[in-house]
Amino acid sequence: MTINPKNMAPRSCLIGAEWVGADSGETIEVRDPATDELVASVPGCAAAETRRAIDAAAKALPKWRSRTAQERTRPLRRLYELMMRDRERLALLMTREQGKPLAEARGEIAYAASFIEWAAEEAKRIYGLTVPASSPDKRILVLRQPVGVCAAITPWNFPAAMITRKLGPALAAGCAMVVKPAEQTPLSALALGELALEAEFPPGVVNIVTGDAKAIAGAFFDDPRVRKLSFTGSTEVGRSLMKSASDHVMRLSLELGGHAPLIVFDDADLEAAAAGAVANKMRNMGQTCICANRILVQRGVYDEFVGLMQRRMERMKVGAGSEQGVEVGPLIDDDAVEKVKAHVADALDKGATVRTGGGLVKPHKGLANRFYAPTIIEGITSDMRIWREETFGPVAPVRAFDTEDEAIKLANDSIYGLAAYFYTRDASRLMRVAEALEYGVIGANDAAPSTAQAPFGGVKQSGVGREGGRWGVEEYTELKFVSWGGVSK
Repeated sequence: MTINPKNMAPRSCLIGAEWVGADSGETIEVRDPATDELVASVPGCAAAETRRAIDAAAKALPKWRSRTAQERTRPLRRLYELMMRDRERLALLMTREQGKPLAEARGEIAYAASFIEWAAEEAKRIYGLTVPASSPDKRILVLRQPVGVCAAITPWNFPAAMITRKLGPALAAGCAMVVKPAEQTPLSALALGELALEAEFPPGVVNIVTGDAKAIAGAFFDDPRVRKLSFTGSTEVGRSLMKSASDHVMRLSLELGGHAPLIVFDDADLEAAAAGAVANKMRNMGQTCICANRILVQRGVYDEFVGLMQRRMERMKVGAGSEQGVEVGPLIDDDAVEKVKAHVADALDKGATVRTGGGLVKPHKGLANRFYAPTIIEGITSDMRIWREETFGPVAPVRAFDTEDEAIKLANDSIYGLAAYFYTRDASRLMRVAEALEYGVIGANDAAPSTAQAPFGGVKQSGVGREGGRWGVEEYTELKFVSWGGVSK
């Protein structure tokens, strides 16, 4: 896909049914992380434009929430169909702005579309309750109604799926939404906005504003009409958002940082465990909140398992995501590269050793210096940064353990609690370990558990609320209790 930067006009934000630029005329450059080539420019909006988007959402809300479930289902279903129709175009766009291999990008578009498809179906399953009353002349009703105007702030690592996982349930419930995508990856969001108009959502039901994160978030928190914010990002930012939300007691859904352990017991299918560990760790170049950041292997199978991982990782092709057969693309930016390098250097300074990889590679000329080799580090101890912090890169730290109790203790040794994985063929152990792990998502003999119909979210400092399934839709509803008296004659 060839783009001439000189002929590129800024892409516009979606407010109501209008495509608009920033009031200031400022723009944000979107560059391909693999090549540094300018892909596009988008408006650098701030508070004023965000307020207009909130106005548009508030205006659209009454009619949208009064629609029947079947009427809300139709444009949602149409949006799903349009995403699948344009899957290749959307995947190419994502690879250009985010860097992930094209095969992964195609997978993300299908994954993102699945949340819209599920939401379209779930719109017809938002049920209330009739509760037995304590008096014969009363009836008790419990209603589920839409929260109202909602906002979403989404990350760069999954620029389509992290939007649809919020947008689909919100629209299904009868809410209108303003989406603020990450500055590095706004193009996927704007493309979804184009498809939302084609799907014939009423103007103002879907709004997309690109620009300064602090200014846009500030406008969300300053406006009492915004009744809910959904955010995916770091725990540090999540803490700040919780404080800001307190002014208007705004509802929050927060999917925050993770530091996932992956445990391999000595009775596991080692081939399956190695395949799962590598696929999980290397997805999106290790730039996911649920990728395995701490791999714990029972000592009796340690050498065999790590050898299996090593052979798989050394076969992986590194390069620009648009190139044929590439499995590992670039890191998102230079800051990401420096963080990976710092984590590896800290581990080595404290006694760890590199088994494979361990540095930047240059697949060929013309590419940016953001390609980090698939890496395995051994000799990990609890005082290393790589044990305590998310690396967000293609580095697999491996540590041996002796007993089940030790593995669980090491796995739970974190302030985070988003996802955890383990491999065993012992059914009793499977249940024991699943119950003992302090995480919101558990993959038991499954390194890819995320799906549209299941609840996704963390415990401890990995967030509050859930996305996916009926639980994700319920996050966008309020419960209303109606006590109906005077029923008896």
